[in-house]
Amino acid sequence: MAVYIRKHLLEIPPPSEKDWLKDDEEDFFLQDPDQMRDALPQPFRMINKLVMLVFENAMEIIERREMLREVQKLKVQPTKCFPTAEFQVTGRANCLAVSGKYIFVGLSVGLAAFKVSDYKEVCAWDAAKMEICAIRVSDLGNDHHVLLAVDEMGLVWLFCFHKESFLVIKILNEVEDISKRSACTEVVLSPGGDYAGVLLQGNIKAWLEIYRLPKDSWLKEVEKSPGSAAGLACRERRSSSTSVESPVSANKADAKLTLPVLLLKVKPPKPITGSSFKSPLDALKKVDEDSMLGLGYNHLIKESQWEQQEAIFRSTFREYLEAEGEREIKEEIPRHATFHFLLPSRILPVGPEVKVQPDVPAGISVHWDGSHNLCLYSLNCPLKEKVDPDPKPDVVWPCAAPIACSAVSSCSRYLALACEDATITIWDKHLGYPLCVIAVLEERLIRSIHFLQSSAAASDETPCPGTDPACPIVQLLVLCTDSSLYLVKAPRDGNSSLMLLTDRPEDPNLAVSAVVPVLAFPSAALVFSWDGTVSLMNTSTSQIVYCFSTPASHVVASPWQPVFTVDSGNWCLLLRGDEQQQADALAQSGASHSTIFIFDFNSYPLKEAFPKEADLPLKSLQNLPWLERCNIFLHDRQKSLLGCREQLPEYWSRLQAQAAAMDQERQNVKGQKKP
Repeated sequence: MAVYIRKHLLEIPPPSEKDWLKDDEEDFFLQDPDQMRDALPQPFRMINKLVMLVFENAMEIIERREMLREVQKLKVQPTKCFPTAEFQVTGRANCLAVSGKYIFVGLSVGLAAFKVSDYKEVCAWDAAKMEICAIRVSDLGNDHHVLLAVDEMGLVWLFCFHKESFLVIKILNEVEDISKRSACTEVVLSPGGDYAGVLLQGNIKAWLEIYRLPKDSWLKEVEKSPGSAAGLACRERRSSSTSVESPVSANKADAKLTLPVLLLKVKPPKPITGSSFKSPLDALKKVDEDSMLGLGYNHLIKESQWEQQEAIFRSTFREYLEAEGEREIKEEIPRHATFHFLLPSRILPVGPEVKVQPDVPAGISVHWDGSHNLCLYSLNCPLKEKVDPDPKPDVVWPCAAPIACSAVSSCSRYLALACEDATITIWDKHLGYPLCVIAVLEERLIRSIHFLQSSAAASDETPCPGTDPACPIVQLLVLCTDSSLYLVKAPRDGNSSLMLLTDRPEDPNLAVSAVVPVLAFPSAALVFSWDGTVSLMNTSTSQIVYCFSTPASHVVASPWQPVFTVDSGNWCLLLRGDEQQQADALAQSGASHSTIFIFDFNSYPLKEAFPKEADLPLKSLQNLPWLERCNIFLHDRQKSLLGCREQLPEYWSRLQAQAAAMDQERQNVKGQKKP
């Protein structure tokens, strides 16, 4: 074997003088320690520093998440609840609604109805081949239901569901000219199905339409119709993947029902411009014509005065406007509104000749985006041949800041308003004064507010809506835009409080996508997160007590906008789940399916986690004599005045101190003027 031998031995070269440290460089490592590793030339040294910085930031994120995981492990883990039942629907389920004995599902190809008892499909409608995006349903009694469905084109379909068949009554926003079509952005159906509200949006304008639904006539006409039980246009629908027939019923062409009546057409408030009145007398004459003062239109400020004020503002803050780049801001008309149907109360004026039913809405509350005013409109107005194009509100509540969101309690007695300055006001509509006014001090933007059910209202003796239950403590759940949750407690004695339930999550996947109160249990709320977690929170202790989990083969569909509904009558949660995306599943061809999971609250020990508190027995004020109702009202007013009486000495001392300071300042000014 050949062996190679080096001819010359390796020698260590002697150190050169250029490698020696100079006297002025002996402490170089103290000035810049990174120079010890800066053997690379530029720009590689800079690239090396950037890469090391990225690694250090990544390690900080990893360590922080690991610490959060350890903290979560130390916490008491909530009990996992798995579905008690499930059923599949053909197509993609976009929305769910429960009414009476039926579950209505809005699909990518139409509508479908299932029975609550066995979750079997009893009827489907796909005559228009439209994708249904939203459903509102109400039980009319005698196995009749009214439905409002919004399709992908923004059309509002009005249905009557009777004897397990769909009947199309009318498309509310259908027009002959497609260019003049308006799309629906929000639809609300009053409890009981007496009224329907549709928020429409055109190319350059938006408006709200309120319809009166003749449900009593529908009940008689459907029963008398010869084709109510038979004569349905049915056909077979086969799925390429299952090849199983499913019943599909189309419209009953022979049955003609009374069309709904357009009652109100509310437009957004116009921008306030200069006054056209020549004198205060003209303005007073306008007021005598029943015009509203609260909207701010009947003022005496001229257009020239507006221009003078704007010129003064621009000259005063010219340097700031030039620094930020002066832009011409045009005031736009709002395009979105939030509205609620209100049961009879003292805030809406009703004449003695009008008969008011306690369970039928008597008015609506409307507030538009960017508006300071909450407008209340009465629904007991007489029908007219031509709808007023610009109706005036009956009551106007001005607020100090634009209204961000609002909510009405399930008993319709309490109304909550949240403004853009994070101020929350809870009104007692039956007594006609605010129950509490509180603000979120962290200056967070409020996203939504929800009334929670009190333990007394959740009892078996809960009166029907409109019977005026007086809750000892009103609870309001507040969700902010940063996913933080607050709880507002407003007792009737006036000592309201604000409590932080959960702060802003560190992990973006834990951001809250939706919050829904569970009326079956006191102080309970469902919290949906972006990671697909569905939790049940006890707001009294701010603890997560249960988690509703889908099977391992499924995940919560679109967790950022989950498809679910809470059935308050049967005490269950319906949640859509989709199968995990796998290679073999993607290779299969055929129609897509969605799985609806049912979580029956009666199957879990939820009553132990939410014990009922010992509240005072509630009495319906509507059924009491007038003398007792007046005594209760005066007693509540006296309690509220007791707290004000205790604060009067403090307010009086502040007023005296302020008056003394103003007097001293005035004397100082007079002394300076004297020579």
